[in-house]
Amino acid sequence: MTLIKSISGIRGTIGGKQGEALTPLDAVKFASAYGQWLLEKNKGNKAKVVIGRDARPSGEMINNLVCATLQGLGINIVDLGLSTTPTVEMMVVEENANGGIILTASHNPIQWNALKLLNDKGEFISGDEGKKILEIAEQGDTTFSEVKHLGSISEKPDALDIHIKKILDLPLVDQKAIEEAKFKIVVDAVNSSGGIAVPRLLEALGVLVIERIHCEPDGLFAHNPEPLPEHLGDIIKTMEKGSFDLGIVVDPDVDRLALICDDGTPFGEEYTLVAVSDYILTNGSGNTVSNLSSTRALRDVTEKHGGEYSASAVGEVNVVEKMKEVNAVIGGEGNGGIIYPELHYGRDALVGIALFLTHLAKFGKSSSMLRSKYPNYHISKNKIELTREIDVDEVLNSVKKKYHKQPVNTVDGVKIEFDKEWVHLRKSNTEPIIRIYSESESQATAEHLAQKIMDDIREIIHHRD
Repeated sequence: MTLIKSISGIRGTIGGKQGEALTPLDAVKFASAYGQWLLEKNKGNKAKVVIGRDARPSGEMINNLVCATLQGLGINIVDLGLSTTPTVEMMVVEENANGGIILTASHNPIQWNALKLLNDKGEFISGDEGKKILEIAEQGDTTFSEVKHLGSISEKPDALDIHIKKILDLPLVDQKAIEEAKFKIVVDAVNSSGGIAVPRLLEALGVLVIERIHCEPDGLFAHNPEPLPEHLGDIIKTMEKGSFDLGIVVDPDVDRLALICDDGTPFGEEYTLVAVSDYILTNGSGNTVSNLSSTRALRDVTEKHGGEYSASAVGEVNVVEKMKEVNAVIGGEGNGGIIYPELHYGRDALVGIALFLTHLAKFGKSSSMLRSKYPNYHISKNKIELTREIDVDEVLNSVKKKYHKQPVNTVDGVKIEFDKEWVHLRKSNTEPIIRIYSESESQATAEHLAQKIMDDIREIIHHRD
């Protein structure tokens, strides 16, 4: 059983003892803290919260607990029911609400669930706000409303339709071009809410053929829900059998987008953002942002179009903050998360699909040929486990000193650049581990680079013993 309390919310496995997993009592405890924080921020005035969930079997139970708790605090609820993370984010603004809660553990397995917390802009709460909510939860002195001042619960069944209409209204989404391309597309939504959202969007865009696999939103994930190539055998087999133009894969809450080319090869999660950014920048100048562990290909594409690329610390909140700082026109993370501020500041697979299909339609050739347009970098992901006695910060500082002649970024751990290659070292917040990501134009070189840094770390530790 696991319960993880963080500044962005609370997540854990269902079942077990209170305080050791995401039990009903824990859900109530943290929903109460969030509600109390909202009321304090709103100076005691009536507040409104938008809530939506993915299709996990525990979703309805957690939803009922959270809604009733907030109602007991006198907060009005707009319950979207089965929804997507980006839809909830957008509806916070649409409803002029004070906040939102998304009930999803994203790509975690079926036994997990989580409360992800939003502010009044429909964006994830800041680190300082998250700390305050955790403090309130631990104090446990919430006062609930009397019977005449309970909150109300209303539903909004057209939320997804509003989301889709706003996507179709974007100037760079060309519905006519997509319709004329007569696309044949396979969708794998891992039996969650994307099974409703993605086909509905594709129908609205005028896609000719939509082949659905794992699109029954019962939450019984047909495979590991993280959209990585090793988990996508079913859709790859379907692509290989038929004459399809593209495969689309989303995670359970529809904020990550992975694509499969017409020949059955993965487009590459890292390259979802690269391709969409290329399309955006082809139609207007601007800056881009991704996190420090994302592919260099975005920087290459951005600079080709005359824009400036910036890297943020890992985490959606940090990407959004950097995007606002540099006025980026597009940004996101290398896990297939696209943030298009013209629509909203949140990772959104649906707007990513619409922009990518417009790009593909105007390109006029196959998705595999589109993929071949972009630089072909390879990322190696590793970790090195340390004993708890070792000062991880001191180790990272020693690595930084060793490579001081190279460009080094210390915004989030240590990132060292070697011409077009890089290594990024980050410490885990929960265990004595250093995560080591490296990238090069060949997989072998990327792995060799990571191994070299790991050897350096071992040598540093050996000299300290």
